[in-house]
Amino acid sequence: MEFALFEPQNFAAFLRIMAAIAVVVFIALLKIEAGYGIMYNSKWGPSVNNKLGWVLMEAPVFIIMFVLMLLSPRRFEAAPMAMFLIFELHYFQRSFIFPLMMKGKSRMPLAIMLMGVIFNSLNALMQGGWIFFVSAPDRYPLSWLWSWQFILGTAVFAWGMFTNMQSDSIIRNLRKPGDTNHYLPRGGMFRYVTSANYLGELMEWVGFAILTWSWAGAVFALWTFANLAPRARKINARYQREFGPLTQKSIIPFIY
Repeated sequence: MEFALFEPQNFAAFLRIMAAIAVVVFIALLKIEAGYGIMYNSKWGPSVNNKLGWVLMEAPVFIIMFVLMLLSPRRFEAAPMAMFLIFELHYFQRSFIFPLMMKGKSRMPLAIMLMGVIFNSLNALMQGGWIFFVSAPDRYPLSWLWSWQFILGTAVFAWGMFTNMQSDSIIRNLRKPGDTNHYLPRGGMFRYVTSANYLGELMEWVGFAILTWSWAGAVFALWTFANLAPRARKINARYQREFGPLTQKSIIPFIY
């Protein structure tokens, strides 16, 4: 099946546009506070239950990636399928497991959720499009599974996913039932950064960029940094206002 977006010249333009938008988003988020999670703000307008919001925001990328795999003649090739499974592993956990583990009755602005749906859908087209349609037919032979890129990238991805899930668990268990106090997360990679959950996610997608060795993966890693780094910086500043000076950086140990 042919898609106009997956013509090489169109796809290259798509990646350039997405990279440019990521830079704009990074600059904007340094000035604007995205009002969800710890920074929830009713000024963002109508909201939905946080658990429902996460499912609706993250599930589209899981579904679209799955559909692209089914439509591709490469769906029976080992290396593309391995990349697909790694990608879907993250989004299955993020779409259907992570929301169920959330505590409390927090809200997510509908605007934030819809922006997430749009980006996630575009990202599925970036990653699935590259792996299953745009890359050269011989780009990912069976031997790619023991290339240094795939081995290193998968290791970085796995470390990042572990860091992300461990950090989420630490955050979930900061309070006992009925407690409304704020606490500084400790343990794991929180020793080095105040947003270790974001560090883990950034590591995942840097790893994915390496294991696919693609511009599509690199643009996603750029987007992850552009979206999470400004927020991590604001969280770090908030913690410093509440708990005093900190030695931890925001999202990249010893650097940022």
